[in-house]
Amino acid sequence: MKILYDYQIFSAQKYGGISRYFYELINEYHSLEKITTDISLVFSNNHYISNRKHTKHLNLLPNKEFRGKHRLLSPINKIDAIKKLKLKNYDLFHPTYYDPYFLKYIGNKPFVLTVYDMTHEKFTELFSKNDLTTKHKKLLAEKASKIIAISQSTKNDLVELFDIDAKKIEVVHLATSMEIDNDFKLEIELPKRYILFVGLRQGYKNFELFIEAVSQLLHKENDLFIVCVGGSKFNHIEINLFNKLNIKDKVLQFDLDDSSMSQFYNRALLFVFPSLYEGFGIPILESFACRCPLVCSNTSSLPEVAGNAAEYFDPSSKTSIYNAIENVLLNENYRQELVYRGREILKNFSWEKTALETKKVYEGVVK
Repeated sequence: MKILYDYQIFSAQKYGGISRYFYELINEYHSLEKITTDISLVFSNNHYISNRKHTKHLNLLPNKEFRGKHRLLSPINKIDAIKKLKLKNYDLFHPTYYDPYFLKYIGNKPFVLTVYDMTHEKFTELFSKNDLTTKHKKLLAEKASKIIAISQSTKNDLVELFDIDAKKIEVVHLATSMEIDNDFKLEIELPKRYILFVGLRQGYKNFELFIEAVSQLLHKENDLFIVCVGGSKFNHIEINLFNKLNIKDKVLQFDLDDSSMSQFYNRALLFVFPSLYEGFGIPILESFACRCPLVCSNTSSLPEVAGNAAEYFDPSSKTSIYNAIENVLLNENYRQELVYRGREILKNFSWEKTALETKKVYEGVVK
């Protein structure tokens, strides 16, 4: 059985959960029998796909030679994708995002679609009226031979919002590749006591309400800081908020690679995930892998992934957020208990399991 993946997410992301997911699938299938993979990809700046020994055969252009030219990646890669789709030297096609360009070339070959979340449909106000994601996603969901949802929560949303037959959707959870490298020496000076926030901060990520809630703790505890990783530098709106709350010097931001990221998790007093909505929530598993206590929202897929290894709060309530964080922050024994529970839950997630369950979906389509 030969699976063809396309360029979309590897042109769009240098780092990111979706490109990591597809890289890990390809990586796992590299060592399995009765399944081979190919990617319609000529050039990529993606960190995962272009810097791994088993993808040498792709002959990708080195990252450094394509810096600042991301706009050129997709058109070139799309030409290669169309060429491979027309050749039909594959059993099943698995697009990495929602552009339906391939429908006119795929013929009678089946395709499987992964749906990561329903953010565009639940938070329409955050996206341009010209954004075609929902239109394209719905079209492909209707035409796909099978749909993979990365959580039961996402499957439920698909059924509710797109009226897709539940029998057409299989739930396959994601995993994490993050682990603590004990030999890695972190060269960044961190506060001794800090709360960690990871990822984007806009809109449904609920960063503003989290900051308003936790600012009370920052004033009560002089040596406590907030450390944000990823999501780009603070914008003027965020800086104005920090000034208004008188905490500007107590909120820090860094962009990191995985090795440094694992150290940031491991050294944090706790990790807070205040999002209003997530399709899965890989940072939950990252915190478990790095022995970091988790405090998170009680919404969407988060309880499905975190189980009993989190202190939950209502993300719409500042009081609830504050109480949950304070409860974990002031109780060292409870923090250790959450770390232990997280390590136990992590045993249920692996990229090998993700790949095998995905392979089963493929096999059900390619009969």
